[in-house]
Amino acid sequence: MVVRPRQERAVRTREAILRAAAEVFDETGYEGAGIARILAKAGVTQGAMYFHFASKAELARAVMLEQAADVSLPDHPAGLRQLVEVTLMLAEELRTNVLLRAGVRLAVDPSGPVHEDNSIYGWWAERFRLELQLAAEQGDVRPDVDAEEFAQTLVGAFTGTQILSQMTSGRADLPRRIVGLWRYLLPGIATPEGLSRVVLADLDVPAVPAVPAVSDASAVPDVPVDPSTSGGAPADASTGADAGADARADASAGTGAGAGAAADLPEAVRG
Repeated sequence: MVVRPRQERAVRTREAILRAAAEVFDETGYEGAGIARILAKAGVTQGAMYFHFASKAELARAVMLEQAADVSLPDHPAGLRQLVEVTLMLAEELRTNVLLRAGVRLAVDPSGPVHEDNSIYGWWAERFRLELQLAAEQGDVRPDVDAEEFAQTLVGAFTGTQILSQMTSGRADLPRRIVGLWRYLLPGIATPEGLSRVVLADLDVPAVPAVPAVSDASAVPDVPVDPSTSGGAPADASTGADAGADARADASAGTGAGAGAAADLPEAVRG
């Protein structure tokens, strides 16, 4: 299939908006994120944004659901050791990956889209369940362990651990904390054979930098938002002409508000 230039432009526009939004949501949370600031970072007009995302809430939902887009997750489950390694990889990614960090923040932000759609938790739990299911078949997980229940427990435990790490060290100590989490979880689910194959001391855990705790915008409660820079106001006169041109260009590419989002969502959370 040949991708037309206008289609390519629509994809680039949506990507620019998504990345800019991730930066702003990561810095200020949902309530503090102003549309004007997102547009300035993305370098697009209001019309272009509202063509792809009907509202700030829809944009936040896309960031939340596409949080793993830049994470190199394994293509196939491999068992207990891989499950542990994936959680450690996520701990490291949260220190550097803005899209993942913003998506995770939105997923725990009660003012954001999570109160309408918490399917991203189910998506992660399913990935973990598949690893656990294979681990059980390999004899590494005890037969009395419910893979689905433990997968959901692991999602909750990881979520709480990363929040505490963010509050105390800006996630500098998150890999170490996740190793500590597994030190207590593994004896409760793994067989002796499984424990012998997952030696936590052998895993590659980055050293914690000797720096004081970070106190940034993402570690504190959301700040009040200036009504003049937030929400989904219509395009003003200075951007109206450009907005219409962008929207018409994107429309001719055969896309619509939210259409691109559905295509890029993890398969398990597509509506």
